[in-house]
Amino acid sequence: MFKNTLQNSFKEFCRSEKFEINKEQIKIVQDLEKFLSSKTGFFDFFLKKKIKLCFYLNGNVGVGKTMIMNHVFEKINKTKVKFHFNKFMINFHNYRHENKEDSSILKFVKNLKNKYELIYLDEFQVTNIVDAMILGKLFETIFKENIKILITSNTKISDLYKDGLQREQFIPFINLIGKKSIQKELYINEDYRLLDSDSDKKIFYPLNEKSFFSINQNFRVLTKNFKRTKKTINTKGRILKIDNFYNGIVKFDFKELCDRNLGAEDYLNLSNICKHIFIYNIDHFNEYNSNQQLRFITLIDILYEKKISLTLSIISDLKNLKSSEKHAEPFKRTISRLHAMTT
Repeated sequence: MFKNTLQNSFKEFCRSEKFEINKEQIKIVQDLEKFLSSKTGFFDFFLKKKIKLCFYLNGNVGVGKTMIMNHVFEKINKTKVKFHFNKFMINFHNYRHENKEDSSILKFVKNLKNKYELIYLDEFQVTNIVDAMILGKLFETIFKENIKILITSNTKISDLYKDGLQREQFIPFINLIGKKSIQKELYINEDYRLLDSDSDKKIFYPLNEKSFFSINQNFRVLTKNFKRTKKTINTKGRILKIDNFYNGIVKFDFKELCDRNLGAEDYLNLSNICKHIFIYNIDHFNEYNSNQQLRFITLIDILYEKKISLTLSIISDLKNLKSSEKHAEPFKRTISRLHAMTT
């Protein structure tokens, strides 16, 4: 069904977009062809055959993981769905909240099975204990229902939820996904998103009077033809007020977004009504503000997925913005995405 067609179409896609045809990316496409062409029977899980139901692609930021998987996903002739991982978990928790009479994992997965043969989870990462404790049972049920999964992540399976609270309870999930996955790493020694010119960047630094004037001037120019309104976002009782809303263009101080009890669902609701966000006063990150940094990482992941443009006032250029040691690895992805979103 897929023999050679995916790699040929991917090469043609690269030519049409004037992208380099990279041999490491082509190898991944070939591996995906083999995975998607493999067949599994209904009783394979119970007979404990070494079947692989998940293709897990990890690699550094900006090497083309999502580009490859998006292209392949579009070509798959199956009932299918794509989720950003944060959105998938929000849907799961919302289902359990709204269906208290039968909030079982099995019922949630059965609903998925009735609609889809394949699920694609982009930007897989585990950052909170609630998700960590539930993923083992959730994925065990998905595999029992013989649903195939595509995953992209910056993190190897063995390093997921590294240094997280009660990680020992997460180990069964790591063992399960490792056993059920074809794990491939895409290694390319450069971030393609950083190759763009810096001439159109919308980043103002350092945090002084001059850069504050410049970013405000930029905001006034962008909103001059729109009427100011106010918006309120209510996410399960958490209120986010927007005092400066101009036809989808908004501005926030960093603390308004990241120094409060907000999470992925709040940021998703924000992204649904915005097209350009100004964020002021972003400081260096360290061990003392690592919680704020984690919220910022989640915020940027969601805004990037939703293709929201950004303008920032920041303490330094992105290259020199410091990270906490705890979140140094996922923050590399954030920096890469900020380059793309401010161009």
